[in-house]
Amino acid sequence: MTPPLSLQNALGELLGDARLSAETLPGTDIRLWLIDAQNMDREFSPDETRRILEEPPYWCFCWSSGLVLAHWLAEKPEWVRGKRVLDFGAGSGIAAIAAAKAGAAEVVACDLDPLALDACRANAELNGVELSYSTDFFQEEDRFDLIIVADVLYDRANLPLLDEFLGRGREALVADSRVRDFSHPLYQRLGILDGCTWPDLAEPAEFRHVSLYHAQRD
Repeated sequence: MTPPLSLQNALGELLGDARLSAETLPGTDIRLWLIDAQNMDREFSPDETRRILEEPPYWCFCWSSGLVLAHWLAEKPEWVRGKRVLDFGAGSGIAAIAAAKAGAAEVVACDLDPLALDACRANAELNGVELSYSTDFFQEEDRFDLIIVADVLYDRANLPLLDEFLGRGREALVADSRVRDFSHPLYQRLGILDGCTWPDLAEPAEFRHVSLYHAQRD
């Protein structure tokens, strides 16, 4: 199976010998185009490191929170079945694809990065599901039943996004491994779940614990 040319070329510009491969995610039936794990077993040159930091190819990884959210939706499809869902900061599209497979009526993958949306399209095709796409969350109408979010908070400077999610959807489901203990009057933590990034980046143990929050606006 040949990876999408646009994605392979973009990855090659960052890491010349890096290749994409179609991988089945642990504990799921979802396949994604991801960076070949063998590419992560070598040291990067200073120039490669600089390019990765300036323009990280996050769309070719399945981050731990996305994998946790995919498992959650597969086990609890009632969260999305028959609903209009938007995946904020979709990245590889893992959460959007999981929502579509769980029976959502409509799923919009939203990301600022055109390469991320290319990855979402390629991964949706790989899994035989249909998604819609958006580049600007703030231009979306308040019409969604659920906003799903995985690993986009990064740090507390992004916490104001929690209110924005409820400005476009009646409910929000937020999974995050970096900011796990925020306090917000509308968000309740459903639990702390174990996850890992795929391919495995050997991240610190603290980033393998994903908090899942739910909010419903008044």
